Amino acid sequence: MTIHLPQGPYEPRTTPLDLAPAGAPLASRTVFSAAHVVADPYADISPDDPAAVDWDATLAFRRHLWSHGLGVAEAMDTAQRGMGLDWAGAAELIRRSAAEAKAVGGRIACGVGTDQLPAGPATLAEVKTAYEEQLTLVEESGAQAILMASRALAAAANGPEDYLETYAHLLRQASEPVVLHWLGPMFDPALEGYWGSSDLDAATDTFLKVIAEHPDKVDGIKISLLDAEREIDVRRRLPGGVRCYTGDDFNYPELIAGDDRGFSHALLGIFDPLGPLAAHAVRVLDTGDVKGFRELLDPTVELSRHLFQAPTRFYKTGVVFLAWLAGHQDHFTMVGGLQSARSLPHLAKAYELADRLGLFPDPELAESRMRALLTVAGGAR
Repeated sequence: MTIHLPQGPYEPRTTPLDLAPAGAPLASRTVFSAAHVVADPYADISPDDPAAVDWDATLAFRRHLWSHGLGVAEAMDTAQRGMGLDWAGAAELIRRSAAEAKAVGGRIACGVGTDQLPAGPATLAEVKTAYEEQLTLVEESGAQAILMASRALAAAANGPEDYLETYAHLLRQASEPVVLHWLGPMFDPALEGYWGSSDLDAATDTFLKVIAEHPDKVDGIKISLLDAEREIDVRRRLPGGVRCYTGDDFNYPELIAGDDRGFSHALLGIFDPLGPLAAHAVRVLDTGDVKGFRELLDPTVELSRHLFQAPTRFYKTGVVFLAWLAGHQDHFTMVGGLQSARSLPHLAKAYELADRLGLFPDPELAESRMRALLTVAGGAR
């Protein structure tokens, strides 16, 4: 049964973890998985063409997440938003996923950005109009809105005041409380200096000022800075009733578990491959068993840090690779050709770490697909 991986011989597991779907909703934490999209491998397109999505497989994966009690964060970074999936594709994804969520009773929140703007400089007025168009679509679909960080706003803003005015305008337009998303430059280099400063303390103050001035329009915040101490500091400074959704794919167990002064909910890309295990761990936490929660989730951090290693923005390749090995899709093809963004040794290590955790429902299928990839890539030695 030995499989010879680039890092050395490995003996795969023969049995998975028992992580059957559970109908009971999660109680102590609100947990979203940022879900990937499944490409259509038979589409005759180039990486520069609009994405061709396999809608049946994409929606089936969302039903998988909902069946375990997780919410779906749609059309976010994990769905290759701005890295293969353009606004037209994202809009269709939002419409379809929101309708599916309504049909099955699943929770859904969708990303609102400005990626319909043409390349090149945009004015602040154009940025606001683009945000408003997407906000309208998300709200009309029946989903909660996540106001994502905007490359166009980062380029157009001259300082903190432009962010304060833009977000104040958008929050006044929102009909329901939204989630504010702070995505760090490790995920998207174009977002360097967001909130008007490259000094994170100054940027944090501006971010918190937006929330403090509109607490009734902010359901929560998602912080993706891979900095646990900063997230804890921000979490403790939030107005009452405003949630913190961790987006820290390096330190999520400790942040979700929390301390005597609070905890984070979750909106995580790593909960795409970890969905069933993450839901099971939170149900253990629901009973008050913090130790049991940590014992389940702490061992997953090595896999997450591997998938999200620099350049972090290419973590989607590992996420989709694991979905293929797990049998959630029948190919390893990504929109924009992003399956080529990680090396064979990187993917082989991801397979080993995921297999050790028992994440694959059918370990034999995962092994056979790993062997096939090694053969095709010339690594079956």
